Amino acid sequence: MEYALVATVALLAAGLTLFSGFGLGTLLLPAFAAFFPTEVAVGATAVVHLANSCFKLALLGRAAVPRVLLRFGLPAVAAAVLGALLLERLAAAHTELASYDLAGRVCRITPIGLVVGVMIVCFAALEWLPGLKRLEIPPKYLPLGGVLSGFFGGLSGHQGALRSAFLIRSGLDRDQFVATAAVCSAMVDLTRLAVYAAAAALAAERPGPDGDSPVPLVAVGCVAAFVGSFVGSRLVKKMTLAWLQAFVAAALALFGLAMAAGVL
Repeated sequence: MEYALVATVALLAAGLTLFSGFGLGTLLLPAFAAFFPTEVAVGATAVVHLANSCFKLALLGRAAVPRVLLRFGLPAVAAAVLGALLLERLAAAHTELASYDLAGRVCRITPIGLVVGVMIVCFAALEWLPGLKRLEIPPKYLPLGGVLSGFFGGLSGHQGALRSAFLIRSGLDRDQFVATAAVCSAMVDLTRLAVYAAAAALAAERPGPDGDSPVPLVAVGCVAAFVGSFVGSRLVKKMTLAWLQAFVAAALALFGLAMAAGVL
């Protein structure tokens, strides 16, 4: 039953990106975090995100612009290492910041839950609020954009909204923009996955609720999410439905607040 539930949630979350206007990672992280420890959920999301970026690279990779990759991509890779190391540090911190009783259930606020929960809320707002969605930053700040996008990409996987804000005014045409963004995304994903590797290996050795390793569930979720993204892209053109976007943004905000508060 748990395999079917994980597969269904991941598939729907990935397919929903075609209609909601939110990035794949923004939606998939809460889907995985509902079933796995936060650090495992971030790593699983990174695998799917990397596969999606590689798919784009296969189509448009040659259009990537080297000068932008140097000014934006390299700082992003360096910062992704720092963000991923911070995530691993938070995951290793088993201290409780606070605890409280909610309807007979003990809720524990942990450092990693608080940080990632706040990130989900903030980046849901960044990708939804009209004023923030139209944010465009001058090209002279590309290195800063790489640092910010890479760091938050390594920490929680949220890199797309910041990357778009910094790349949109870089003088790229549509194909160059998509290709350059995909290369930068893949660079960050590969970097953070390398840093997550040790933590993921340790997580695989920790038994799940039934004494089983969480790795098979992560694999099922990753495959289902990729299938949902691929099939959805073939069936419909990408569009944004305002009411659906508002609903998803509210759901993400509630999930992030629940995670930060230790409810999840």
